[in-house]
Amino acid sequence: MEIVKRLGNESSNNVFIQMVDDHDLEVMDGEVETLKELSGGEDWLIIAVKVDDWNQDLTPWKAAPVFGNVGFGDGAAETLKYLMEEVLPGLARERRRFFIAGYSLAGLFALWAAYETDVFEGAVGASPSVWFPGWIDFAKKHEFKAKRAYLSLGDKEAKTRNQVMAKVSENILKQQEILADSEVDCRFEWNPGNHFRDADKRTAKGMAWMLK
Repeated sequence: MEIVKRLGNESSNNVFIQMVDDHDLEVMDGEVETLKELSGGEDWLIIAVKVDDWNQDLTPWKAAPVFGNVGFGDGAAETLKYLMEEVLPGLARERRRFFIAGYSLAGLFALWAAYETDVFEGAVGASPSVWFPGWIDFAKKHEFKAKRAYLSLGDKEAKTRNQVMAKVSENILKQQEILADSEVDCRFEWNPGNHFRDADKRTAKGMAWMLK
């Protein structure tokens, strides 16, 4: 893992840590432009951290393959350790707020990280993979330690023959309910389209909400 992009205002007190892969990096210009439009400026800094293995580095426990033949690992703890020990110390300063953000499995990781540490003021889960086996049980049993959460989902994401991934709409609503019951300041938003539409815009919308 490594920091591959620093976008925005280096002096900002609002810092987003975003876990990314190659596709995320390809559309980050669009994400930045959307965030500028929605936030009215550049009072934010995005630190893009590229993961080495998407299915291994972003999931908290092992799970069987859901699509294709590649399963999921338990590398999320090591990824969070890297952020806490290698990334955040170099960014820390008085009055600076940290947020964790991500799309898809990175969105799931963002939510999971907010259960594991209180260092993040908010977590942006844009189209997060809350279909992940065992996730809702985990969310019910653990305390969400961030003050705020943003959730979103495409209105066609559940329309899939994959029985595990088809639970995503049901599970995102359960996640919202869990957070609301815990008195977390949470916003949930539907977006048009399937999982592969407007990842950059969906992520930027979540970031913009955090800045309000």
